[in-house]
Amino acid sequence: MAMAESAKPLRDQEQESAASNRRGVLARVAAWLGAAAGLVRRLLEMIRFSHTVFALPFALLAAVMAWAANARSDPPGRFRWLDLAGILICMVFARSAAMAFNRLADRRLDALNPRTQSRHLPSGALSVATVVLFTVVCSLGFVAGTLLFLPHNPLPLYFSVPVLLFLFGYSFSKRFTVLAHFWLGAALMLAPLAAWVALRGTLDWAPVVLGGAVLFWVAGFDIIYACQDAAFDRSMRLHSVPARWGVAGALRWAALCHLGTTILLFLLPAAYPYFGWIYYLGACLIALLLVYEHAIVRPDDLSRVNQAFFHVNAVISLGLLAVGCLDLLLP
Repeated sequence: MAMAESAKPLRDQEQESAASNRRGVLARVAAWLGAAAGLVRRLLEMIRFSHTVFALPFALLAAVMAWAANARSDPPGRFRWLDLAGILICMVFARSAAMAFNRLADRRLDALNPRTQSRHLPSGALSVATVVLFTVVCSLGFVAGTLLFLPHNPLPLYFSVPVLLFLFGYSFSKRFTVLAHFWLGAALMLAPLAAWVALRGTLDWAPVVLGGAVLFWVAGFDIIYACQDAAFDRSMRLHSVPARWGVAGALRWAALCHLGTTILLFLLPAAYPYFGWIYYLGACLIALLLVYEHAIVRPDDLSRVNQAFFHVNAVISLGLLAVGCLDLLLP
């Protein structure tokens, strides 16, 4: 009886010790998960993941156009969920890799620019090694995503590395050419072109016209955005339209780019005859949004550049995807 009573405190101590160990393990796991979540959040903030809405809707619109064309071909082509997954995976990883590489290439310039000193690399919120690893992982993810189009279409795999190199090249373009804005536009132009080629195996006029509209649209709003750094670009001998022609001249260049976007959007049904009145209505609304974008940004008032850059352009890209899908999918 006495032995049983003496063993009870020992068992209680062992149970308490085991419970304490479990709490310690749970605390360490929770701390690790919290740190991992914080790292992921900072990485997504660094690449401005929400800005994926600029390029992804155009890739999806080109994909819907390709699927609609395939359905009307003889024999009709079939929709594959793997193709949709491939487009989404490739778009997300390609953009993430390109943005991370851009932050690496510009980290010293960002540290000198008062507007960008708080970005993750200059501020020390992320290390160079972490961002390099993230860039490598995203690049490999992009190449792996192209495997989903095999075996029926090896072209995405063949062109995956050249596409990545072109995307990475933009990060250095501002150092030697005033056409850097158009290089960025061409990088996003690849979204509808690549989606079309991935699904149809050929390049036709329809994605080229849509891609041209994307090129001028992106170049236009990038010129507007670069107006904030006109003085800094001049001081660092960087090439940009605002640094070369001033803010007023840059806004005129941006307006010409967006006029080109509007013209190409209205020409798209000539290259892709399956669009009807719903698409034309959407193109009219986008033209009005572009006019509004230029109305809220003036040479003497750049306070609403971010509103023009993100909010209006997000509506444009998502809106065009919506009206294009409605036009093609509604009976």
